[in-house]
Amino acid sequence: MSSAPMSGRKAQAARNDELILQAARAVFTAEPGAPIAAVAEKAGVGISALYRRYPSKEALLQKLCGDGLRLYVEVSERSLTDGGDPWEAFAGYLRGIVDADSSSLTIKLAGTFTPTEELHTLAARASALAVEVHGRAVAAGVLRPDVTVADIALLFEQLASIKLGGEERASQLRHRYLTLMMDSMRVPPAHRELPGPAPRDEELGVRWVPHG
Repeated sequence: MSSAPMSGRKAQAARNDELILQAARAVFTAEPGAPIAAVAEKAGVGISALYRRYPSKEALLQKLCGDGLRLYVEVSERSLTDGGDPWEAFAGYLRGIVDADSSSLTIKLAGTFTPTEELHTLAARASALAVEVHGRAVAAGVLRPDVTVADIALLFEQLASIKLGGEERASQLRHRYLTLMMDSMRVPPAHRELPGPAPRDEELGVRWVPHG
């Protein structure tokens, strides 16, 4: 008799958790110094509900970064199990990491909280996989050997910094410039049609309009 109400409470808790994490990502990647109350407000949940799940801002930041690292690991492992064309496997890895947008967390949150042992372990795993994905592409002769793992990490951060328009437009532009980057990294170099239109003057100019 009591299983249905419990199931409902669990479902509501899961929905609240998802809302909190989405809000936290948006709030803290925009302003790492924002108070945790700003997350509750954006998520539309009470501050007590947030604190029941995450007792501190530090815990919330740890959760965000842990989720980002797990997604990075998942994308990397999927690339390494792809037995098809070596370049397409590497390109799928690049596109997957750009879509995961874990680099936005790196840019904004690195150095703002104390990593846990679990995060150190996840980071080491993600780093090892990045080296393996890179090494496989170089060994297959499809990636320029002078492009390093660190080069690719910084390219991800450059793409993550593109935030014109809403989420859909930003994603479109990130993939446009990812395609440019991939064409220059590929062996032999490729020249493909770029996805999405180039940014308009109005899109660039809106960055100078005062907020609020």
